Parts: sequence; structure tokens; C-alpha cells
Amino acid sequence: MSFYRITQNKKYDFVTLHNWGCTFHCPFCSYKLRGGKSGFAYPKPERFLSVEEQKEVLQKAGPGKVYFMGGEPTVAKELHTMVEFSKKELGAFTKLGHTNGSNLDIPFLDAANIGFKAWSEDLHLQLTGRPKSLIFDNFSRAFDNGMELSASMIYIPGLIGLDEMEGVLKFVASLDKNIPFHIMGYIPVPGLDYKRPTVEEMEVAKKLCSSYLTKVGVSHLTSEQALDLTARDDRFNVKIIAGV
Repeated sequence: MSFYRITQNKKYDFVTLHNWGCTFHCPFCSYKLRGGKSGFAYPKPERFLSVEEQKEVLQKAGPGKVYFMGGEPTVAKELHTMVEFSKKELGAFTKLGHTNGSNLDIPFLDAANIGFKAWSEDLHLQLTGRPKSLIFDNFSRAFDNGMELSASMIYIPGLIGLDEMEGVLKFVASLDKNIPFHIMGYIPVPGLDYKRPTVEEMEVAKKLCSSYLTKVGVSHLTSEQALDLTARDDRFNVKIIAGV
């Protein structure tokens, strides 16, 4: 797949290239809130932007930061090209705004935010279709190489519980207790019976995370709130500057 949309936030001086598609098949993917029905949860775009179009738009925008998101941005065939262009031609800070961590070996990439899914090998394979070792080994390697990292995890009581979260927390803390970690309360996806955590359960989860790491954030959104993030954070107040 490749990038189909570019957005800009002038206030925070960043542009974001959006990719369609993913290497995981997580049943609780929040992109399903937007109604995708086949392949990937989000509806497939009518067209993708060419590399030439992407470069032209970025050159004109001249951002200080360039983010790459999905779906899963690392499945975009031109990712390496666009990261290198953003760094070498624009002098921009480059970051995977969110990624499942299946590919972090990307030259000229400054930072990445990795979404961990589970700690147990069997559960990770069940949820994603990919082995746990791939993600955790990539995270460790990127850390050793000096990449700026942050991490997140979805909390789903009865499926991805505190025991799963604690395993991931111990792993991240073993590298650096100052790596930022964000806990996301499960956002109900239509047609699924997974339990959304209560406020009290989220408080317990935050306390657990804070016992291992120093920089812990929490989000506990409803489905409606997740579909309108601009109402809660002006970093999501972006303008489409290419694509649809």
C-alpha cells in the first residue's frame, strides 16, 4: 500500500502522511469505527498519492516535523524514500506517529510510537497473527540504536488485562523507566462484546503503570469521542493538503 492523504497542523508545525493497510488483524482495531468492511478496517481510498505528489506537497508545506501514520505506516512501499526526503531535503524531524513495531529499521527515522498488543506469546499470535518476538526485538534494537521511543497499549478487561500490561511494562522499564507510556481504554467497536474498562479500572491500570514508568498517560474515550478527537486535543485539528 501507499500514502493516500497528507494533513497539516500549522500551529504545531507538522504534516502527516496517512497510509492504508496493516500487517496485523487485531479484532478491536479502532479504525473499524469508521466502517471498513474488507481487508483493512478503514475503507480503501479511491486513489493513492504518487511519490512525486508527496514530495511536492511536503516541499511547499515546509514542515519542521513529518509524521507517518496508518493503519500501519511501515507497509507503505515508499516509506523509506519519504522519510529520507523529509530528513535530507526538508531537515524535518521524522516519526512514525503510531506503528505496531513490525519494522523499525528505517534510515533517517528519528522517533516511533509503538502500540504493544499483548505480552503472552499465544495471545499476541491470536490477536495479531504475528509472533511477539518480532515486535519486542525491534523495540529493543531501536532503543539500542538511539531512536526516540514511546509506547502504548489498549486495556481490555477479560482479554488484555493487567497481567498482560504488567509484562509489557516490565520489558519497557528494563530499557528505560523514562520511556513515555500511554494506556488506552478499549473503545467499543460495533459487533464486538469486549468490555470497556470502568473509570475505577483505568485508575488501577494507571497506578500499575506508574509503579514501573515515570511518564504515564491515559485516555478513556467513548466511540463518539474517538470519532471527533479535535474536540479534546487541538493537535488533531488538521487541514487536508493532499488526497481526500
